[in-house]
Amino acid sequence: TQPMDAPSPAIVRRQGLRRWLRIGFHVMAFLVAWPIVMTLVYAVVPPPISNVMVLRLLTGNGLDKSWVGLEQMSPLLARAVIASEDARFCEHSGVDWIEFQDVVDEVFDDDEGPVRGASTIPMQAAKNLFLWDGRSFVRKGLELPVALWMDLVWSKRRMIEVYLNIVEWAPGVYGAEAASRHHFGKPASKLSMREAALLAAVLPNPLKRKAGRPSKRVSSIARRIMARMNRMGPYLSCLNP
Repeated sequence: TQPMDAPSPAIVRRQGLRRWLRIGFHVMAFLVAWPIVMTLVYAVVPPPISNVMVLRLLTGNGLDKSWVGLEQMSPLLARAVIASEDARFCEHSGVDWIEFQDVVDEVFDDDEGPVRGASTIPMQAAKNLFLWDGRSFVRKGLELPVALWMDLVWSKRRMIEVYLNIVEWAPGVYGAEAASRHHFGKPASKLSMREAALLAAVLPNPLKRKAGRPSKRVSSIARRIMARMNRMGPYLSCLNP
């Protein structure tokens, strides 16, 4: 028989539920606080690793990376990546609402859904640092506030510097320096215009596209990026020291 002072099964269940709710609350509080706090830290400290790097390691990929400052990269690389990935980088505040609205309209107007994304460089940096790869509305919804916060705290120069140092350019190869040496056997400071454009061209799919041995498609994309780079001058004033 149950002792007179023992709690009833209903009380035990309620206590267990409250304990799990407390644990869940603390986990959620940590997940919310982590990007807020670490964005402040990474404003001055190079990120030692990103969420995407950790997840790739867990699936068996290697880790080849080395941090270099923006001034140690060819300026052509930032120009190429912005021309390819986020032409209004200097104008928006983390989210390109013009592009975002166009994609939302495609969702409602086209039965097959949008044919493109609306990820800005801040959104991609947020995904790489704090979230995960893959397509999902949940992740995209989390990207937005994190990207806005990062863009508020960081300068545009810091944003592109961090992004170019953490993005994947080949399986297990992260950052401009490691990518440049992997694909072209030279430091990132020595990249030519075509090499910078080739690196930008592989970013949408670095696991399959190769900058060092580009396919006809990658070479064609790189040529289009170079044409855009020549027109980007007035739109890159935010990168000035």
